[in-house]
Parts: sequence; C-alpha cells; structure tokens
Amino acid sequence: MSLDEYKSKRDFGKTSEPAGEIKKSESAPIYVVQKHQATHLHYDLRLEMNGVLKSWAVPKEIPTAKNVKRLAVETEDHPLDYATFEGEIPEGEYGAGTVETWDSGTFTLVESGENKLVVDVFGKRIEGRYCLIRFKPKEGQKNWLLFKINKT
Repeated sequence: MSLDEYKSKRDFGKTSEPAGEIKKSESAPIYVVQKHQATHLHYDLRLEMNGVLKSWAVPKEIPTAKNVKRLAVETEDHPLDYATFEGEIPEGEYGAGTVETWDSGTFTLVESGENKLVVDVFGKRIEGRYCLIRFKPKEGQKNWLLFKINKT
C-alpha cells in the first residue's frame, strides 16, 4: 500500500485535504462514504485496509436495497485521516468541489481476494452485507460491481 499516487495528485499548499501517512485506526476498521460534488456528483466509498482507505467512486448513491447494482470505479488509496475530511477542494485542484460525509461507521471483512470483497457494514445510514466484484479479473482493471447481499 502506498499513498504516493494520492500525494502526487494534490498540492497541499492549496488544498486542506490531509496529506496523511499509512496507519491503522485504534478500533474496528472504519468505513466512510463521502458525497463528492466535483465535475459530476458521485459517492466515494472508502474501506480501511492495511493502514489506508481503499477507495471507489460510485456514480450513484450506495445501494440500500438488495438487487440494486452500482458501478464502483477503484481510485487511489487515501490516508486514514481522509475519513473525517469535509470541505471544499479548490478549483484547479484534483477533485475540485465539495466533499461531505454521507455515511460512516465500521465494517467487518467477510471475504477478501484480488477480485472480490465481501464486508458487513455498520454505518449510520446503511447496514448490511455488501459485495464488490471486479468486472474483468485482470491486473489494472478498475471497474467493480457493488451490491448488497443476504448474509448466509
């Protein structure tokens, strides 16, 4: 895990986004969804893994009902401190626009693989088991499918 890509896209003299370092939370792994009004409104899903926030941009709201599928485009890892970031990313900066917390909480990792993640989410707005599956299981593929599933 590295934050190099995250840091290379930002000028921390212009943006109030946290520079952050790789670290772990002091309790259960954290989960956050940030509503991001950038060029296009989307929702950033972030899951704490290996000291960073693994991140996906979801063009529509996170599904709260079963059988609703959403595209989730993997983005660069973010520092753990980003979980509490809210504010305005200045015009001309990567991701320019307004970021606000849409949901937050913790999660339990149920299944983890290179092309599939299953998590139990314990948020304020959503709760339940969610699955992320990579569209085409190959190196560099960034498109995933996000959906809510039944616990077995």
